[in-house]
Amino acid sequence: MAFPSTPLDIRTDLQLAGVWTTISGDVYVRDPKVIDVGRRDQGTRTDPGKLSLTINNAGGKYSPRNPMSPLYGLIGRNTRVRVSVPGTVTYLELTGASDSYASTPDTAALDITGDLDLRIEAEASWYAPGAHTLIGKWETSGDQRSYLLQLVDGLLYFTYSTGGGLSSDSFHSRALPALPRRAALRATLDTDNGAGGRDVRFYWAPTLAGPWTQFGTTSTLSGTITLHSGTAPLTMGPTDLTLTAPRRPIEGRVYAAEVRSGIDGTVVASPDFTAQTAGATGFTDAAGRTWALTAAAAISDREPRFVGEIASWPTEWQPDGSDVWTPVEAAGILRRYGQGAKPLDSTLRRRIPSGTPRAYWPMEEDREASRAYSPIPGVTPAALTGVEFAAVDTLPSSRALPRLGPAGTLAAVVPAHTSTGQWQMELVYNADDKIPSGTGPWAEVIGVSTTGTVRRWVIAMRAGAARIYGYDATGTDIIFRVVGLGSDIFHGWVRLRLWARETGSSTDWRIAVQDVGGDAASLSGSFTGTAGAVTAVTATWGPLTEGWALGHLSVLRTANSALYTGSDKGYAGETAWARMLRLATEENLPIGRIAGPLTPERVGAQRSETLLSLLEAAADVDGGLLLEDHSRIGLIYRDRSTLYTQEPALTLDYTAAGLAHPLVPVDDDEAVRNDVTISREGGSSARAALEAGPLSVQDPPDGIGLYDTAETLALDDDVQPEAHAHWHLHLGTYDGARFPAVSVMLHKAPHLIPAVLALREGDMIRLTGLPPWVSYNDIDLIVQGWQETLDLQRWDITFNCSPAGPWMTAQADHTVYGKVGTDGSALASSVDAAATTLSVATTQGPAWTTDPVEMPILIDVGGERISVTAIGSAVQDTYGRNVANGWGVADSGQTWTTSGGSSSDYSVEGA
Repeated sequence: MAFPSTPLDIRTDLQLAGVWTTISGDVYVRDPKVIDVGRRDQGTRTDPGKLSLTINNAGGKYSPRNPMSPLYGLIGRNTRVRVSVPGTVTYLELTGASDSYASTPDTAALDITGDLDLRIEAEASWYAPGAHTLIGKWETSGDQRSYLLQLVDGLLYFTYSTGGGLSSDSFHSRALPALPRRAALRATLDTDNGAGGRDVRFYWAPTLAGPWTQFGTTSTLSGTITLHSGTAPLTMGPTDLTLTAPRRPIEGRVYAAEVRSGIDGTVVASPDFTAQTAGATGFTDAAGRTWALTAAAAISDREPRFVGEIASWPTEWQPDGSDVWTPVEAAGILRRYGQGAKPLDSTLRRRIPSGTPRAYWPMEEDREASRAYSPIPGVTPAALTGVEFAAVDTLPSSRALPRLGPAGTLAAVVPAHTSTGQWQMELVYNADDKIPSGTGPWAEVIGVSTTGTVRRWVIAMRAGAARIYGYDATGTDIIFRVVGLGSDIFHGWVRLRLWARETGSSTDWRIAVQDVGGDAASLSGSFTGTAGAVTAVTATWGPLTEGWALGHLSVLRTANSALYTGSDKGYAGETAWARMLRLATEENLPIGRIAGPLTPERVGAQRSETLLSLLEAAADVDGGLLLEDHSRIGLIYRDRSTLYTQEPALTLDYTAAGLAHPLVPVDDDEAVRNDVTISREGGSSARAALEAGPLSVQDPPDGIGLYDTAETLALDDDVQPEAHAHWHLHLGTYDGARFPAVSVMLHKAPHLIPAVLALREGDMIRLTGLPPWVSYNDIDLIVQGWQETLDLQRWDITFNCSPAGPWMTAQADHTVYGKVGTDGSALASSVDAAATTLSVATTQGPAWTTDPVEMPILIDVGGERISVTAIGSAVQDTYGRNVANGWGVADSGQTWTTSGGSSSDYSVEGA
């Protein structure tokens, strides 16, 4: 028998030495487990999740400093904890580690050399950073690679080999569409498309049963092929660590998979994990394949309700020692990310070291500095004189940089190294519109010393041009070139780079200047000789460069490198999700995404702020939800467009069991914002105000009065604030009651458990059957978070909610929100409560449709929702005729009839 006829199977696990270990027997049942997740309401950010429970600590088992405890050395600060309940379906659980997989041995049926069809139904972080394998016959040991399906940074890759080795690999990929949490993916390979090539097509479906929808165009490569017939097993989540970006199994669930020989061909493997018993370690599928699981993989039916960390292990006890316990309050990962974190380095400071430069000096020192530190091991600080450190902070991708005085010097020594035949020097500078005269002396900007044929390079500038000198070991100038340039190189921030690269017995070189994030100009040349190795970067500055600023000086290993690109402008213009994904990759942060149909909003330059602040700022720009993952330690971003026009994830009938009382609507002004100003960080602003209507800025009774607000967002350009201001105004002036809390007693309504287990923050719930003093209509609400109480015979959950009304936006082909109303309609005659037909006059805009395909149409009349099942032909009349004893025939063909008086009382004189 199931809950509530039997006690709720609440399981508590600790992650000990990397393995989830059940401690449910030590968790007191006298105290319920209380879980808080999500956010309190629409206007706030997500709070760290919380879990409260009590552990029996008899003998000091859960005292981290007790050397006699069997858990000594295994528990401590931020030990991971998980609480789960029974779910409704079994699945293969993979942890993402290399030793977590299921496999079946190689057999002749799996040695497919021709057309191939791979299918898998899973639940994973589809758009997570990195490479995550799904299914494949792929083993690097002994070069036994055949075929592999994997996820890489939000793309689906199909990789295969014709010879088993790395050199014979080919791959095809397409960006994933917006997928639900559980979805099926498919890739087909046509090894001979009849036109001298091979084709791969990618599909998705809700389940393996379909229907399949192709996403992206067909991917075609030249040449027909025969796949490698290797000895590798077929594996759910194979591992390949031979590449720079290692491929590891997905962290998530696999429900079922299929391998077919031929497109829509014979099924040669069909593991169905939903048909297995939880805890099973092996089985035989319908195609005859025998599957085995590693110890780190499991067939499970558990549904996690909380995953977090225990930061402290307090101990309490009765004076006589009869009871010793540890009251635990665990927290979600947002608690740790939100405390004790220093701001991230600037984007240039973070990016440049990733290219393993020979030397790099950010020059982001504080005002009292006298030397420029290098974050590259073995590189000594650069000596600078005559500069004012931390004086110019106008480059968004950097902290404040030094300003040059009337006389200054630079001496930056590059560690000795063997020449590799190429190098590049690069820096950023800002002349601040201080332009040396075009007829006067040249202003020295930078010099580079090398061991090559050109021992010293010197770059100088003046109005309209840049000059480069190259001197040999005797001091003779063997390079003397001038390039004409526009005045923009003296305005704003500019990248300056010089590189040299050997080609046979000669060396190519180039000097280039490029506006940060903008246009570039260059001058190239070559000479007979070697590039050598850079030994130092130096400069002697004078009055012509006074007031200039510079920084982020580097010497790179590779010529013509684009290492600075993107980071030089703080990655301005990337989407909110692209920023989150990039930061998560850089910081090794697990993050997933619930993708919507629309591209997330573009963000501005990344500032030097904490990781969590940057993630939250990106989420604020798009307007979605940055959440904690319920199934692992990590975060999830839910796109704003996933919140639009949803179908209910949970329907609660007021007249049925489950919905707890009281249900209290609040019709107040707490969420009202009728005058909104949105500013772009470092840019312009826009204002939107509601000037008329019940929630307008007008004083009562014509409005509600002024409720103004202002917010600064990390937007990309000054066009965006206007749309954001109007959207925030739309959210802040929705005229509907709030239901801040909706409580459900699942022990009274166990039929609701599957829907509650599947529900996530941002989903919509619907209240039906409400009494008339609450609402004549159904009430739709967005779930912002919840508090959950788990006990043996009791399971309560209280949802924090906000109105879903403002999120019900127009959507093509939607049965309700795919229809556009007229600009004005009014009743042409009065009706009573029993009326089933309405006469409606269109006062403005187009007439109502009469097409039966568009029925039914839901309309709101006098606070009541009505379903329109049919609309008769509209009466249209311009009265452009002369008629006596009546009104005659309307323009639309209907004959007017009279009521009351005599016919002679009616006439038309319009001709």
